[in-house]
Amino acid sequence: MMVVGTVVLALLLIGVLYQRIGAQRSQRAPIGTLIDVGGHRLHVNCAGAGSPVVLFEAGIAASSLSWALVQPAIARFTRVCAYDRAGLAWSDPPSSPRTFTQIVDELGRVLTQVGSGEPCVLVGHSFGSFVVRGYAARYPDRVIGLVLVDPPTEWLTMTPQRLRTIRRGRRLSRVGGWLAHVGVVRACLALLTGGAPGAPRGLVQVLGPTAARTLERLVGEVRKLPPEVHPMVQEAWCQPKCYRAMAEHMRVLETEGTVIAAMLPPPAIPTVVISSGNNAPEQIAEHRALASRSADARHVIANRSSHWVQFDEPELIVDAVKELVDRHEVRSVHGDAR
Repeated sequence: MMVVGTVVLALLLIGVLYQRIGAQRSQRAPIGTLIDVGGHRLHVNCAGAGSPVVLFEAGIAASSLSWALVQPAIARFTRVCAYDRAGLAWSDPPSSPRTFTQIVDELGRVLTQVGSGEPCVLVGHSFGSFVVRGYAARYPDRVIGLVLVDPPTEWLTMTPQRLRTIRRGRRLSRVGGWLAHVGVVRACLALLTGGAPGAPRGLVQVLGPTAARTLERLVGEVRKLPPEVHPMVQEAWCQPKCYRAMAEHMRVLETEGTVIAAMLPPPAIPTVVISSGNNAPEQIAEHRALASRSADARHVIANRSSHWVQFDEPELIVDAVKELVDRHEVRSVHGDAR
Protein backbone atom coordinates (compact mmCIF):
# COMPACT_ATOMS: atom_id res chain seq x y z
CA MET A 1 0.00 0.00 0.00
CA MET A 2 2.86 2.32 0.86
CA VAL A 3 4.43 1.61 -2.55
CA VAL A 4 1.17 2.51 -4.34
CA GLY A 5 0.91 5.72 -2.35
CA THR A 6 4.49 6.62 -3.19
CA VAL A 7 3.91 6.00 -6.90
CA VAL A 8 0.74 8.11 -6.90
CA LEU A 9 2.53 10.92 -5.08
CA ALA A 10 5.40 10.75 -7.55
CA LEU A 11 3.01 10.91 -10.50
CA LEU A 12 1.26 13.90 -9.00
CA LEU A 13 4.56 15.70 -8.48
CA ILE A 14 5.60 14.92 -12.05
CA GLY A 15 2.24 16.26 -13.26
CA VAL A 16 2.62 19.50 -11.30
CA LEU A 17 6.15 19.91 -12.66
CA TYR A 18 4.93 19.20 -16.21
CA GLN A 19 2.20 21.83 -15.80
CA ARG A 20 4.63 24.45 -14.51
CA ILE A 21 7.18 23.85 -17.24
CA GLY A 22 4.46 23.87 -19.90
CA ALA A 23 2.99 27.09 -18.54
CA GLN A 24 6.40 28.78 -18.53
CA ARG A 25 7.19 27.65 -22.08
CA SER A 26 3.78 28.69 -23.38
CA GLN A 27 3.64 31.95 -21.47
CA ARG A 28 2.66 34.78 -23.79
CA ALA A 29 2.49 38.48 -23.12
CA PRO A 30 -1.09 39.80 -23.18
CA ILE A 31 -2.12 40.85 -26.67
CA GLY A 32 -3.85 43.86 -25.12
CA THR A 33 -3.51 45.79 -21.86
CA LEU A 34 -4.39 45.08 -18.22
CA ILE A 35 -6.86 47.39 -16.48
CA ASP A 36 -7.17 47.62 -12.70
CA VAL A 37 -10.84 47.23 -11.73
CA GLY A 38 -10.25 47.21 -7.98
CA GLY A 39 -8.32 44.30 -6.46
CA HIS A 40 -7.54 42.59 -9.75
CA ARG A 41 -6.80 43.41 -13.39
CA LEU A 42 -8.78 42.58 -16.50
CA HIS A 43 -7.25 42.07 -19.92
CA VAL A 44 -8.63 44.26 -22.74
CA ASN A 45 -7.67 44.15 -26.41
CA CYS A 46 -8.72 47.06 -28.65
CA ALA A 47 -8.36 47.70 -32.38
CA GLY A 48 -9.46 50.30 -34.90
CA ALA A 49 -10.44 53.92 -34.39
CA GLY A 50 -13.58 55.98 -34.34
CA SER A 51 -16.84 56.31 -32.47
CA PRO A 52 -18.91 54.75 -31.04
CA VAL A 53 -16.80 52.15 -29.29
CA VAL A 54 -17.98 48.56 -29.66
CA LEU A 55 -17.27 46.17 -26.78
CA PHE A 56 -17.55 42.36 -26.83
CA GLU A 57 -18.67 40.24 -23.86
CA ALA A 58 -17.81 36.54 -24.26
CA GLY A 59 -19.62 33.39 -23.15
CA ILE A 60 -19.49 31.81 -19.71
CA ALA A 61 -15.99 30.32 -19.98
CA ALA A 62 -14.84 31.94 -23.22
CA SER A 63 -12.40 34.81 -23.67
CA SER A 64 -11.61 37.78 -25.87
CA LEU A 65 -10.07 35.31 -28.33
CA SER A 66 -13.53 34.01 -29.24
CA TRP A 67 -14.07 37.21 -31.26
CA ALA A 68 -11.00 36.71 -33.47
CA LEU A 69 -13.08 36.36 -36.65
CA VAL A 70 -15.30 39.36 -35.87
CA GLN A 71 -13.10 42.02 -34.26
CA PRO A 72 -10.81 42.75 -37.27
CA ALA A 73 -13.80 43.32 -39.58
CA ILE A 74 -15.44 45.79 -37.16
CA ALA A 75 -12.10 47.55 -36.58
CA ARG A 76 -12.27 48.69 -40.22
CA PHE A 77 -15.09 51.13 -39.43
CA THR A 78 -14.86 51.93 -35.67
CA ARG A 79 -12.98 51.22 -32.44
CA VAL A 80 -13.70 47.77 -31.04
CA CYS A 81 -12.57 46.11 -27.82
CA ALA A 82 -12.83 42.62 -26.37
CA TYR A 83 -12.00 41.79 -22.76
CA ASP A 84 -11.64 38.81 -20.44
CA ARG A 85 -13.72 38.58 -17.29
CA ALA A 86 -11.89 37.82 -14.06
CA GLY A 87 -10.09 34.46 -14.08
CA LEU A 88 -10.27 33.97 -17.86
CA ALA A 89 -7.35 34.07 -20.34
CA TRP A 90 -4.96 36.90 -19.37
CA SER A 91 -7.14 38.46 -16.66
CA ASP A 92 -6.29 38.02 -12.98
CA PRO A 93 -8.37 35.67 -10.82
CA PRO A 94 -11.18 37.54 -9.05
CA SER A 95 -10.25 39.15 -5.76
CA SER A 96 -13.65 38.32 -4.23
CA PRO A 97 -16.50 35.84 -4.85
CA ARG A 98 -18.45 36.66 -7.99
CA THR A 99 -21.90 38.26 -8.04
CA PHE A 100 -23.78 39.41 -11.11
CA THR A 101 -23.63 43.01 -9.87
CA GLN A 102 -19.84 42.81 -9.59
CA ILE A 103 -19.55 41.37 -13.10
CA VAL A 104 -21.66 44.22 -14.51
CA ASP A 105 -19.72 46.79 -12.46
CA GLU A 106 -16.43 45.51 -13.86
CA LEU A 107 -17.78 45.76 -17.40
CA GLY A 108 -18.56 49.39 -16.58
CA ARG A 109 -15.01 50.02 -15.35
CA VAL A 110 -13.62 48.56 -18.55
CA LEU A 111 -15.90 50.80 -20.63
CA THR A 112 -14.82 53.87 -18.66
CA GLN A 113 -11.21 53.11 -19.58
CA VAL A 114 -11.68 52.24 -23.26
CA GLY A 115 -14.67 54.40 -24.15
CA SER A 116 -14.01 57.62 -22.23
CA GLY A 117 -17.58 57.57 -20.98
CA GLU A 118 -19.07 57.91 -24.47
CA PRO A 119 -22.14 55.85 -25.46
CA CYS A 120 -21.22 52.45 -26.88
CA VAL A 121 -22.49 49.39 -28.73
CA LEU A 122 -22.38 46.21 -26.65
CA VAL A 123 -22.19 42.71 -28.14
CA GLY A 124 -22.75 39.73 -25.84
CA HIS A 125 -22.59 36.03 -26.63
CA SER A 126 -24.43 33.44 -24.52
CA PHE A 127 -23.86 34.28 -20.81
CA GLY A 128 -22.26 37.51 -22.04
CA SER A 129 -25.63 38.59 -23.43
CA PHE A 130 -26.94 38.69 -19.85
CA VAL A 131 -24.04 40.90 -18.77
CA VAL A 132 -24.53 43.49 -21.54
CA ARG A 133 -28.28 43.46 -20.94
CA GLY A 134 -27.65 44.08 -17.26
CA TYR A 135 -25.35 47.00 -18.02
CA ALA A 136 -27.85 48.53 -20.45
CA ALA A 137 -30.62 48.17 -17.87
CA ARG A 138 -28.58 50.05 -15.27
CA TYR A 139 -27.03 52.65 -17.59
CA PRO A 140 -29.35 53.08 -20.58
CA ASP A 141 -27.94 56.49 -21.50
CA ARG A 142 -24.50 54.92 -22.04
CA VAL A 143 -25.65 52.33 -24.59
CA ILE A 144 -26.71 53.14 -28.17
CA GLY A 145 -27.30 49.55 -29.25
CA LEU A 146 -27.17 45.89 -28.27
CA VAL A 147 -26.33 42.75 -30.21
CA LEU A 148 -27.37 39.61 -28.30
CA VAL A 149 -25.80 36.50 -29.82
CA ASP A 150 -27.72 33.29 -29.07
CA PRO A 151 -28.79 34.31 -25.54
CA PRO A 152 -29.49 31.21 -23.40
CA THR A 153 -32.67 32.68 -21.94
CA GLU A 154 -34.00 29.23 -21.04
CA TRP A 155 -31.39 29.04 -18.25
CA LEU A 156 -33.05 31.93 -16.44
CA THR A 157 -35.86 29.52 -15.53
CA MET A 158 -34.10 27.03 -13.27
CA THR A 159 -36.02 23.77 -13.58
CA PRO A 160 -34.92 20.74 -11.47
CA GLN A 161 -33.23 19.22 -14.52
CA ARG A 162 -31.32 22.41 -15.35
CA LEU A 163 -30.35 22.75 -11.71
CA ARG A 164 -28.87 19.25 -11.74
CA THR A 165 -27.05 20.01 -14.99
CA ILE A 166 -25.53 23.23 -13.75
CA ARG A 167 -24.46 21.69 -10.45
CA ARG A 168 -22.84 18.83 -12.35
CA GLY A 169 -21.09 21.43 -14.48
CA ARG A 170 -19.77 23.16 -11.37
CA ARG A 171 -18.44 19.86 -10.03
CA LEU A 172 -16.77 19.07 -13.35
CA SER A 173 -15.24 22.55 -13.39
CA ARG A 174 -13.71 22.00 -9.95
CA VAL A 175 -12.36 18.63 -11.10
CA GLY A 176 -11.05 20.33 -14.25
CA GLY A 177 -9.18 22.86 -12.14
CA TRP A 178 -7.50 20.09 -10.18
CA LEU A 179 -6.65 18.14 -13.35
CA ALA A 180 -5.20 21.30 -14.88
CA HIS A 181 -3.08 21.85 -11.78
CA VAL A 182 -1.47 18.40 -12.10
CA GLY A 183 -0.96 18.65 -15.87
CA VAL A 184 -3.66 16.23 -17.03
CA VAL A 185 -5.59 18.84 -19.05
CA ARG A 186 -2.40 20.03 -20.73
CA ALA A 187 -1.46 16.46 -21.69
CA CYS A 188 -4.97 15.67 -22.99
CA LEU A 189 -5.13 18.82 -25.09
CA ALA A 190 -1.66 18.14 -26.47
CA LEU A 191 -2.87 14.70 -27.59
CA LEU A 192 -6.13 16.00 -29.04
CA THR A 193 -4.65 18.94 -30.95
CA GLY A 194 -1.70 16.83 -32.06
CA GLY A 195 -4.05 14.39 -33.74
CA ALA A 196 -3.02 11.30 -31.77
CA PRO A 197 -5.21 8.39 -32.99
CA GLY A 198 -5.97 7.07 -29.52
CA ALA A 199 -6.60 10.46 -27.92
CA PRO A 200 -10.43 10.29 -27.70
CA ARG A 201 -10.33 6.82 -26.13
CA GLY A 202 -7.64 7.91 -23.69
CA LEU A 203 -9.62 11.03 -22.77
CA VAL A 204 -12.64 8.93 -21.87
CA GLN A 205 -10.51 6.81 -19.56
CA VAL A 206 -8.94 9.82 -17.84
CA LEU A 207 -11.76 12.39 -17.78
CA GLY A 208 -14.90 10.32 -18.16
CA PRO A 209 -17.23 10.29 -21.19
CA THR A 210 -19.08 13.58 -20.52
CA ALA A 211 -15.98 15.71 -19.96
CA ALA A 212 -14.15 14.02 -22.84
CA ARG A 213 -17.00 14.71 -25.29
CA THR A 214 -17.18 18.32 -24.15
CA LEU A 215 -13.44 18.79 -24.58
CA GLU A 216 -13.49 17.20 -28.05
CA ARG A 217 -16.40 19.38 -29.13
CA LEU A 218 -14.73 22.57 -27.89
CA VAL A 219 -11.49 21.71 -29.65
CA GLY A 220 -13.48 21.20 -32.85
CA GLU A 221 -15.12 24.61 -32.47
CA VAL A 222 -11.83 26.41 -31.76
CA ARG A 223 -10.32 24.97 -34.96
CA LYS A 224 -12.69 27.31 -36.83
CA LEU A 225 -10.67 30.28 -35.53
CA PRO A 226 -7.49 31.56 -37.24
CA PRO A 227 -4.59 29.10 -36.70
CA GLU A 228 -2.47 31.67 -34.87
CA VAL A 229 -5.14 31.87 -32.16
CA HIS A 230 -5.23 28.11 -31.44
CA PRO A 231 -2.16 27.97 -29.12
CA MET A 232 -3.45 30.91 -27.09
CA VAL A 233 -6.87 29.33 -26.57
CA GLN A 234 -5.25 26.01 -25.69
CA GLU A 235 -3.01 27.64 -23.10
CA ALA A 236 -5.99 29.44 -21.54
CA TRP A 237 -7.74 26.07 -21.08
CA CYS A 238 -4.63 24.67 -19.39
CA GLN A 239 -4.82 27.21 -16.56
CA PRO A 240 -6.55 26.09 -13.34
CA LYS A 241 -7.95 29.61 -12.81
CA CYS A 242 -10.08 29.19 -15.96
CA TYR A 243 -11.99 26.27 -14.42
CA ARG A 244 -12.43 28.07 -11.11
CA ALA A 245 -13.84 31.07 -12.98
CA MET A 246 -16.18 28.81 -14.93
CA ALA A 247 -17.51 27.30 -11.70
CA GLU A 248 -18.02 30.79 -10.23
CA HIS A 249 -19.97 31.97 -13.28
CA MET A 250 -22.19 28.90 -13.15
CA ARG A 251 -22.82 29.54 -9.46
CA VAL A 252 -23.92 33.09 -10.31
CA LEU A 253 -26.27 31.74 -12.99
CA GLU A 254 -27.67 29.18 -10.55
CA THR A 255 -28.23 31.52 -7.62
CA GLU A 256 -29.04 34.82 -9.34
CA GLY A 257 -31.16 33.79 -12.32
CA THR A 258 -34.13 35.82 -11.05
CA VAL A 259 -31.95 38.93 -10.65
CA ILE A 260 -30.49 38.48 -14.15
CA ALA A 261 -33.91 37.95 -15.75
CA ALA A 262 -35.25 41.15 -14.17
CA MET A 263 -32.44 43.34 -15.56
CA LEU A 264 -33.93 44.25 -18.94
CA PRO A 265 -32.85 47.32 -20.92
CA PRO A 266 -35.47 49.93 -21.83
CA PRO A 267 -37.30 49.49 -25.17
CA ALA A 268 -35.69 52.64 -26.57
CA ILE A 269 -32.30 50.90 -27.04
CA PRO A 270 -32.01 49.42 -30.57
CA THR A 271 -31.42 45.68 -30.29
CA VAL A 272 -30.43 42.89 -32.67
CA VAL A 273 -30.97 39.31 -31.43
CA ILE A 274 -29.15 36.58 -33.37
CA SER A 275 -30.32 32.99 -32.90
CA SER A 276 -28.29 29.96 -33.93
CA GLY A 277 -30.05 27.80 -36.49
CA ASN A 278 -29.92 24.66 -34.33
CA ASN A 279 -32.17 26.12 -31.64
CA ALA A 280 -35.49 24.45 -30.89
CA PRO A 281 -38.58 26.30 -32.24
CA GLU A 282 -39.59 27.36 -28.73
CA GLN A 283 -36.17 28.92 -28.17
CA ILE A 284 -36.39 30.80 -31.49
CA ALA A 285 -39.79 32.09 -30.38
CA GLU A 286 -38.31 33.21 -27.07
CA HIS A 287 -35.53 35.10 -28.88
CA ARG A 288 -38.10 36.72 -31.16
CA ALA A 289 -40.07 37.85 -28.12
CA LEU A 290 -36.90 39.22 -26.54
CA ALA A 291 -36.19 41.27 -29.67
CA SER A 292 -39.78 42.54 -29.78
CA ARG A 293 -39.27 44.29 -26.42
CA SER A 294 -37.27 46.94 -28.24
CA ALA A 295 -39.08 49.56 -30.29
CA ASP A 296 -36.21 49.39 -32.78
CA ALA A 297 -35.30 45.71 -33.04
CA ARG A 298 -34.37 42.99 -35.49
CA HIS A 299 -34.28 39.22 -35.06
CA VAL A 300 -31.85 37.22 -37.18
CA ILE A 301 -31.58 33.44 -37.51
CA ALA A 302 -28.08 32.13 -38.26
CA ASN A 303 -29.18 29.09 -40.24
CA ARG A 304 -25.66 27.66 -40.71
CA SER A 305 -24.54 28.18 -37.13
CA SER A 306 -24.24 26.23 -33.92
CA HIS A 307 -24.28 28.10 -30.62
CA TRP A 308 -20.95 29.74 -31.61
CA VAL A 309 -22.36 32.05 -34.28
CA GLN A 310 -19.16 34.14 -34.23
CA PHE A 311 -17.27 31.06 -35.48
CA ASP A 312 -19.77 29.90 -38.12
CA GLU A 313 -21.29 33.13 -39.48
CA PRO A 314 -19.21 36.04 -38.14
CA GLU A 315 -20.50 38.30 -40.92
CA LEU A 316 -23.95 38.36 -39.29
CA ILE A 317 -22.50 39.94 -36.15
CA VAL A 318 -20.41 42.39 -38.19
CA ASP A 319 -23.49 43.44 -40.19
CA ALA A 320 -25.56 43.91 -37.02
CA VAL A 321 -22.89 46.12 -35.43
CA LYS A 322 -22.46 48.13 -38.64
CA GLU A 323 -26.21 48.71 -38.74
CA LEU A 324 -26.21 50.09 -35.18
CA VAL A 325 -23.13 52.25 -35.77
CA ASP A 326 -24.60 53.69 -38.97
CA ARG A 327 -27.89 54.48 -37.20
CA HIS A 328 -25.97 56.32 -34.50
CA GLU A 329 -24.11 58.37 -37.10
CA VAL A 330 -27.37 59.34 -38.80
CA ARG A 331 -28.90 60.37 -35.48
CA SER A 332 -25.76 62.37 -34.64
CA VAL A 333 -25.96 64.28 -37.93
CA HIS A 334 -29.61 65.15 -37.25
CA GLY A 335 -28.97 66.01 -33.61
CA ASP A 336 -30.87 63.00 -32.28
CA ALA A 337 -27.96 61.04 -30.74
CA ARG A 338 -28.74 59.26 -27.51
